[in-house]
Amino acid sequence: NEKELQDVVKQQEEKMLQLIDKSGEVMRLKAEVSELKRLLQRAETEAKVLWEEMRGKEHQVDTAYVQERVMLRREVDKLRLLLVEKEDENIRLTDKY
Repeated sequence: NEKELQDVVKQQEEKMLQLIDKSGEVMRLKAEVSELKRLLQRAETEAKVLWEEMRGKEHQVDTAYVQERVMLRREVDKLRLLLVEKEDENIRLTDKY
């Protein structure tokens, strides 16, 4: 009977370790997805600004102006993302308590 109990405890410990490993992998994958989304958003922002600049101009493009617009657009996107993250955090906290 004691042997059976030890076996059950050992099995539970193994299951817990597997769950911990899986949750770590899930967290790593979520972080990777978040990074990829940020990189995609950055590329989309650059493309949007470049298309806006190129639409009306064929040969005369002020690269410093375009770079400044890209930087400003990135900053706006970053601030929007931070706002969404804070709103999500507030929702989680209100749901938790």
